Amino acid sequence: MTTTRPETGPVVQATARRILPPAVTGQEWVLVGVIAVLWVLLGIFTPAFLSPGSVQPLLVAVAPIALVGVGMTFIILTAGIDVSVGGAIMVCAVITAKLMVGADVPLVVAVLVAVVTGTLLGLLNGFLIAYGRVHAIIITFGTANLFQFLGLRIFGSSTVNGIPSTLEAFGRGEAGRTFGIPHSFAITVVVVALAWWYLRYTRGGRHLYAIGGNENAARLAGVRVRPRVMSSYAITGGLVGLAACFIIAAGTSSLDQSVGAGRELAVIAAVVIGGTSILGGRGSVVGTLFGAILVQTVLSGVTQLGWPSQLGFLFVGLFIIVAVGTDLLREKARKKK
Repeated sequence: MTTTRPETGPVVQATARRILPPAVTGQEWVLVGVIAVLWVLLGIFTPAFLSPGSVQPLLVAVAPIALVGVGMTFIILTAGIDVSVGGAIMVCAVITAKLMVGADVPLVVAVLVAVVTGTLLGLLNGFLIAYGRVHAIIITFGTANLFQFLGLRIFGSSTVNGIPSTLEAFGRGEAGRTFGIPHSFAITVVVVALAWWYLRYTRGGRHLYAIGGNENAARLAGVRVRPRVMSSYAITGGLVGLAACFIIAAGTSSLDQSVGAGRELAVIAAVVIGGTSILGGRGSVVGTLFGAILVQTVLSGVTQLGWPSQLGFLFVGLFIIVAVGTDLLREKARKKK
């Protein structure tokens, strides 16, 4: 007796055609418009905001948010979430810093170690979620505390001092820019472009959309759901490792224990504001990049205006509420059709 494996191609491709977004969606154009309006208003009230001395640090700050946001987009497309990225950033950052300070390893080796470390942390999350069949927010909330504990143990003292200037190549100072564009931001744009191509034109990308759209239907169509879910968390972990290097590069010659604090909120905000459905199955990494720019524009703008920094988080929170509310209303309207 022979068994035939379900044919994945036609079913998944048909599903993908229904849920793949256009190259640039209407919501993304709205984001571009909102960012432009904010930049104009901030330029009027604080002219220094539009100077190279302000725009370049803003782009440096956008890079790690958008970079991790690419991976988070993959995860949320599958209807998952990862609230442990802040703790993972802390682990990757302190390992990288200690290697460069204590062992004097070359920059390339330190970055590779950070990426591999992040990937392993992501694989742990992915394995527990895919094979433990426990909701992602519960698993990653637990691993967030585990990663925080590991990071603090590795830190030992409250700070790591004497980080070499070689990391400036990622974005700090003249060595970190080409034609005024920070290298970290340029690398992030390249990663966004590659991720956009992957999601739009490869089977793996279509599978992520299909899993988030209807996991059971995707499984019946022959999609290997568990490996795909694991890979999304592993990719996010690798990007977390690279983002940790960007964060170190954007700072001073020392690293403290607050390095990953609150990063997960900024990342999730960028993804959701960028148009990725929190319910899964719909979204775009291009929107995530614009969402990251909007989030950092608000946070930097509040500082430039001299307002309390808490207001920045308030405004970002309001953007999240509007984005999620709009998404839920859209989904409700779709189900009524």
